[in-house]
Amino acid sequence: MKMRMMVVGSGAVAHCIVKQLLKRDPKKEWFAYALLCDIDIRHAEKIQADCSDTRIACAKLDATDKQAMVDLMKEHQITFVLDAASPFCANYIFDAAFEAKADYANLGTWSVPKKVPAYGEGIENSYDEVMTAYHFDRHEQWKKQGNMALICLGIDPGVVNVFAKYLCAYEFDRVQELHVKDGGDLHALQSDPEDIVFGFNVWTVLDEVMNPNVEYIDGRYIVEKAFAGEEQFCMPEAGMNTLVKVEHEETVTMPRYLSQYGLKRCSFKIALDENLIQALKVLDKLHLNSIEPVQVKDTMVVPRDVIAACAPQPSEQTKMAGNMIVGVYAIGQKDGKEKKVMMYQKFSQEEAMQQFGLQAVVAQTGFGAAIAIELYARDIYHQAGVYSLEAFDPMPFLELMKETNFHFAVQTY
Repeated sequence: MKMRMMVVGSGAVAHCIVKQLLKRDPKKEWFAYALLCDIDIRHAEKIQADCSDTRIACAKLDATDKQAMVDLMKEHQITFVLDAASPFCANYIFDAAFEAKADYANLGTWSVPKKVPAYGEGIENSYDEVMTAYHFDRHEQWKKQGNMALICLGIDPGVVNVFAKYLCAYEFDRVQELHVKDGGDLHALQSDPEDIVFGFNVWTVLDEVMNPNVEYIDGRYIVEKAFAGEEQFCMPEAGMNTLVKVEHEETVTMPRYLSQYGLKRCSFKIALDENLIQALKVLDKLHLNSIEPVQVKDTMVVPRDVIAACAPQPSEQTKMAGNMIVGVYAIGQKDGKEKKVMMYQKFSQEEAMQQFGLQAVVAQTGFGAAIAIELYARDIYHQAGVYSLEAFDPMPFLELMKETNFHFAVQTY
């Protein structure tokens, strides 16, 4: 059956994904239709105008209105739903797809930290809802219904999960540590030194950066405050980066699937601009990071909505140069000797602008997701239940990366 896709959230990443899928299937062999949805229909219409393809339609949609989503899915005979909306919408979209008996994918999951996290050992002591749990807990229901949910697509999580599986299965005899590193040398051109740059969806940045961060160590989850674990790390083809821990799904999905290879430790660290770090700390102390409505004169306002509306949008940040470098640093054994390598993906700002007219962080994420969706649509990654990409053979993904010139390499340390 040809894929009839509904995209919920028609931002810059969705733009990149749709553009790449259309390019990959000009003869309509597996991609039949795309309904682009957004609470602001102008975002969807912008993608439609740029792609100029008869397979695209648009609709206005509130991603927290489950019934409205179900109705649209049925009306348009949707077979596959892509959640590219803000993280807080993830569970609504996931449930709507299940009710409409459609397959599903997302770029990340929603998590809810406790108002007063305990920190230390035990993820449940710091989170009311743990990242990925809402989806994986429903694996058997999806499997029984015969639908597939593919979670955490993109570059990280997403491509790095494929890298981790490849390293475990093909490059090592045993892997003790997997550490995701996200950095590079991407920088703004002719900017004010005091500018604050959000490299990704503002809501997503506020979630994953300010939430308690999680590291997997010897079968336990250790939770720390934001910006923990600062280190200097030499990123391939980019040089030294200052990295810090943030909340990210890989620290949960990799142990789920890769512990069989000896995995004992898993972390996620990212390079963050110092201006952004300081701004986020101030926003947090002023409670402007909150999603709890507050009374402002006669109106109830969600503080984070104000920040998301006022902050510079990633899609507007195109005057940049340099590369994004995202990968997995693995430590283990091969033929009785210790081995350390990093498998990574490099995406340049120049390449992103040429191919998609979008900045590198956004395009890199969208490109990775588009590869996974193509593999789903062509029935290569396609089975009932809820999965992240470590569940599958990494070779088809890597072969498609080569075919589409989505650069990757392995560096030995």
